[in-house]
Amino acid sequence: MDTPLRTLVKSLTWQALGLMLMTLIGAGVTGSVAEGGGIALAGAGTGLVAYALHERLWARIRWGRRG
Repeated sequence: MDTPLRTLVKSLTWQALGLMLMTLIGAGVTGSVAEGGGIALAGAGTGLVAYALHERLWARIRWGRRG
């Protein structure tokens, strides 16, 4: 099982990647990097919390594990 710190670092790196991609997508849709970045930040904030909670929940479920 991952430590809480490892879960946090995984969450942060995942969100950094998502933030960059969503900024590009948002900028492409809106024509504005600032607006695209705002959309990306809102998504990153909620996604960070959801991902961390999801990881911690699945860490408690034994189904599908070996050993």
